[in-house]
Amino acid sequence: MPDADRTDEVPDDAGALLLPTARASIEKELGMRAEPPTERPAWALKPGASFVTLTEGGQLRGCIGSLEARRPLLNDVALNAVAAATQDPRFAPLKKDEWEGVSIEVSVLSAPIPFPVSGLADAYARLRPGIDGVIVEMGAWNRATFLPQVWEDLPTPEEFLSHLWHKAGIRPGTWHTDIALETYSVKAWHEER
Repeated sequence: MPDADRTDEVPDDAGALLLPTARASIEKELGMRAEPPTERPAWALKPGASFVTLTEGGQLRGCIGSLEARRPLLNDVALNAVAAATQDPRFAPLKKDEWEGVSIEVSVLSAPIPFPVSGLADAYARLRPGIDGVIVEMGAWNRATFLPQVWEDLPTPEEFLSHLWHKAGIRPGTWHTDIALETYSVKAWHEER
């Protein structure tokens, strides 16, 4: 399993490869002429976890990703890009005529690390807004995550966790002894369109 510093292996200019890979993968899925990058640096072929976020007019249009590094990063980005465009259950599949107005953001995740806390107050006090991505899990069916970018819209730990709990199907503001938290960090690149 990769260590928590896996993102350190991904160069700061990785967006120059990852963003065009995501865009070409979606265009191919939409039946458009797509020319994927041919570059295959060693860091992109190592296992990596990514999220691909699509926005249209500044509004979320799809977001799908992987929390664990199980396949080469370049493949993970390509597959998550297509899934964000066609399989996010919150949105209808992206249509070719919408594509021109869509922007892409690719986030590469560090390996999640346990974030043991004694309750919500402890979590509120120790979370790092703008830095920590958070995974919450309770039982076999209640699991959700927010990328660190979500802090932009939900800037306090109370707001952030309340919405995350809701996303996971857990009543906001409650704490159960079987709740487990993990945190991770990201490196992210966003298209300028």
